[in-house]
Parts: sequence; C-alpha cells; structure tokens
Amino acid sequence: MLNLKPSAASRKLELTPSYESRHKEAVKSATTLAVPVFEAELWTSRQRQANSIHEISYRACFKPQLPAYFIERLTAEGDVVYDPFSGRGTTTVEAALHGRTVITNDTNPLSAILTRPRLELPCVAEVDKRLRSLRFAANAASGIDLSMFFHHNTLHEILGLRRYLNRRRREGAEDSVDRWIRMVATSRLTGHSPGFFSVYTLPPNQAVSPEDQIRINAKLEQQPQYRDVRALILRKSMQLQAGLTAADRWRLHAAAERALFLENDASATPAISTNSVHLTVTSPPFLDVVQYSRDNWLRCWFNGFDADTVGSRITMAKTPEDWAMAMARVLAELYRVTRPGGWLAFEVGEVRRGTVRLEEIIAPLGTDSGFTCEAILINAQRFTKTANIWGVANNRLGTNSNRIALFRKPR
Repeated sequence: MLNLKPSAASRKLELTPSYESRHKEAVKSATTLAVPVFEAELWTSRQRQANSIHEISYRACFKPQLPAYFIERLTAEGDVVYDPFSGRGTTTVEAALHGRTVITNDTNPLSAILTRPRLELPCVAEVDKRLRSLRFAANAASGIDLSMFFHHNTLHEILGLRRYLNRRRREGAEDSVDRWIRMVATSRLTGHSPGFFSVYTLPPNQAVSPEDQIRINAKLEQQPQYRDVRALILRKSMQLQAGLTAADRWRLHAAAERALFLENDASATPAISTNSVHLTVTSPPFLDVVQYSRDNWLRCWFNGFDADTVGSRITMAKTPEDWAMAMARVLAELYRVTRPGGWLAFEVGEVRRGTVRLEEIIAPLGTDSGFTCEAILINAQRFTKTANIWGVANNRLGTNSNRIALFRKPR
C-alpha cells in the first residue's frame, strides 16, 4: 500500500455538478466527488538514479521513478503491470526490472521498436559483431533531401543500415540483435551533440522540418560533419547497458519471454484477459499538446512508416470534451482488464497554461467506469539551477508536473 498520510499539503478535490454540466456528454456523475489530494516530493531523482537502460529519448515521457513508485508499493513479483499508452516503454522496462509480467500497448509502432529490444537485451559483443559485418551498397536512395541534417558519408551509412534492417524485417529474418540496432539507430538520428548522427539540431525527441533545419544551419553557420554510424550505435549500446547487473539482465530476459506487445486502440484490447492486470501505470496524450507525427517524422521514415498515418492513430483531442469522451472509453476497457482489488495510476497534467486540469476530468470518469478514486497525487518538483537557466517554469505551465489520479477496482 502507499500509506499516504494527511499533511498540511493535503486537501480535497471537489468535483461539483456544475463541472459535470460543462462536460455532460462525457461525465455522468450525479453527486459531488471529494477526492483527497496529496502534494509532496513523492519520487525524486535523489531517491534512486534511474537505470541506464531507460536512456532512450521520446516526446512527453515520464521518469522511471514514477512507475517504480507504484510498482514497488502496489505489486509483487510476477504480477501483471500494463501500460496502454506505452510511448518509449518506461513503465514496461521498469516493471520488467522489478520482476513483473508486462503488457505494453501503443498505436504508434515506434513504441514497440523502442521497447522490445531492451527486454530482449542482446549482449554488446553481439551488436559489435553484427555492425562490423554490415556492408552498405553505394546506390541506396533516401527519397527525400536530408543533406541539411547529415554529412553525405553519414547519410550513405544511414541509408545502407535502413535498407538492411527493413529487408531483414520484410523477409522475417530480423532477430534481437537487428531489433536492438534498429532501436539505437532510431534514437540517434538527430540531436544536439556529436553523439547523434546529425548536425546540431533540436533535442532527439523533436525532429524539425528540413526547412527549419536549413534555417538553423544558416543561423549557426554550421554544416553537417561526418559521424561514424556504427561507432555511435556501439557507444550508445554500451551506455544503455552500463548500469545493468546480472540480476537485471535475467529479469529483463524473463520478462521478454512472457511479455505481450500490442498496437491496439487503448479502448479495445481483446488480447488482454478480463480481470488479469494487477497495476496499470500510464500517461495518455494531453489533448493536442504534442504533435507526434511532426516530431517523429524522421524516425518514421527510417523505419518505413508513414508519419501521417501513424499520427492519425494517436488520440489528439482538441477540446477537453473530446478528450474526456476518448478517455471514458479507455477507462471502461481498463476496468474490464483490471483484477478486483487492482490499481490504476493515471498520470495527467495541467495544460493550456493551467486553465485545464485533466485530473478534474479523469477522476469522475474513472468512478463512472466503476473504479474508486483513492487520491490525486501531485509530485512537487524543485527545479535545478540548470533548469532555471533555461527558463523552465513547468510548475506554472503544467507541462512537466506529475499529477496522478489513483484508482482501485473494488474487490
């Protein structure tokens, strides 16, 4: 159990019928909900440094300490932990490191590409051997102009690797080493240091357009320099696996053998048995705050996906009402798959400069689905000197504050 104790920071979240009337199509609670709110430093970077295996960039992901907080307190070894909006797989990998059985789902196919290899975990020596065996043809074509991002020799290596990986997948010959190389290459395409394949650009979870990159290059008076693709993949592979113990590796491999990877709409997951999930820890898209197709267009290209098609499958509600209706369907499905007495930690946040607090929408929706809302947890953050230098004001804007609605299914 969480054993949260009331403090001066705790209060009651009052959800009144007047709120319901503004969202009557999505929220049908007839009475006021009084939900305790706990605001404190529930998990911080000082508690435990996250395992290096998590260090894959993805847009709008949460820190591993968040799922770890609930996994450690609400589950036991072997229990089923699920994430219906998996993203980069933070909940999945953290649950696997804790010896739990994992189910992961995301309509974005990049999610499985970034998650599954970290459970299968080939050794770095195998990755090195495979990379050294690759020979790239001289006539590979990108189909688009990427010269503003990559040196022509780097682009030759990227195109050769892309052709090799996509051929292996198409022929059904792709193995765990190929999937690992694909994952690392996907995460190293563009970034803001020499550890990435590209010239200096935005952080790796946001790929700018070719036109924007041309403007960046002109402003910084820069040109793409050669990056050794094989060497960078090997270096990142060593960094990702540096913090793993023998026990970690065993748990990850064990989780991979029984893991369930899905690419369904989160409101329809028939492959998950009814009453089977002990704990769900998830964070859905926050309205249309993040443009996943725009930010991931280059990653989609590398993996042979159409970015617009991928983006159209992701919930991108423009209004709180639309978001509420989509989440109501998801919560109904989560209620079905959750075992009696099981838990759901639903991370949301303030959006639209704090004018929309999604926990005030999700709490009554969860109770309408049959859950009880045990609490709203807000992880108070103290920003570092570095964050302040960069002008971070996320507690005010709500773009990086963790706000979790904690639900339980009655026994």
